[in-house]
Amino acid sequence: MHSRFVRAFFGLSGSLLLALAIVPQAQAQERSRTPAQPSPSDPSRSSDSPSSSDRSRYSAPTRTAARPAVSNDEPSYRKEFTYGLNFNTRGGLIGGVSVRSTHLLNQDWARFWSIEAVEIKHPKEDKLPTYSGSIINGKSNYLYSVRPTVGLQRVIFRKAPDAGVQVNGLFGAGPSIGLLMPYFISYDYSERTNGNSQLTDVRNEQYDPLVHRDQRLILDRAPLFSGVGSTKFLVGAHARAALSFEYGRYRDAVAGVEVGALAEFYTTTPAIIRVAQASDESLNDRFLPSVYLTVYLGSRN
Repeated sequence: MHSRFVRAFFGLSGSLLLALAIVPQAQAQERSRTPAQPSPSDPSRSSDSPSSSDRSRYSAPTRTAARPAVSNDEPSYRKEFTYGLNFNTRGGLIGGVSVRSTHLLNQDWARFWSIEAVEIKHPKEDKLPTYSGSIINGKSNYLYSVRPTVGLQRVIFRKAPDAGVQVNGLFGAGPSIGLLMPYFISYDYSERTNGNSQLTDVRNEQYDPLVHRDQRLILDRAPLFSGVGSTKFLVGAHARAALSFEYGRYRDAVAGVEVGALAEFYTTTPAIIRVAQASDESLNDRFLPSVYLTVYLGSRN
């Protein structure tokens, strides 16, 4: 599965880079083929032209140099700042959030930096009902990823200044900072003697399949940030290739969607799911590919 995604990712990246190189050149060639305005006909060839003696009475008209036309392709802004919501194949209902700053280099190229924070879920996460709530079966850690990215963006299809849709292609890469936060549960350690069923010893602790063997004694999951003090950091890297479709009627505002593929790799295996009969490496992956969509809004100046 991973090899298929890698081939698909690099195939998408190659097609995107080919489009970034060819399409703007084709647009420039198309503009260069625009025929020049026909020059006015020579008055000496007209049947109504005056005689040479009449022409000598008039001085030749002075010609003023034509002003160069202002290109509609020249952008009216130099910087762009956007923020958006991320939806991806490894996240929940909302995968995460992102911010991006873009600086134009010329009418076709721009460079950008961005920061994205998302939650990464295991594909086999399932909810399990408990005595007073529910837990995610086998989950031992949350995994959050913070992704600083730098990259280049190029215009593929340009929109009109005040309307239409513009298509951009982009490619970026950077480090990945993984935050592995323990998943806490409420486990009942109360002694069951003489028919006593009261909950006298309930502890909130990280789920461990070797310790919490009896699922009937798992009462509920603990509050979300119960294990924040034991968060571990992971180091990795990522790369992305995407197309963005932006629209808007105002030159100082931007809105659109970005669709792309992302490949991410960590140096150590993040143990999101754990079971007693298998190793963490066999259940979890270091390589975490995904497909994403980001809806963004922003401003220009």
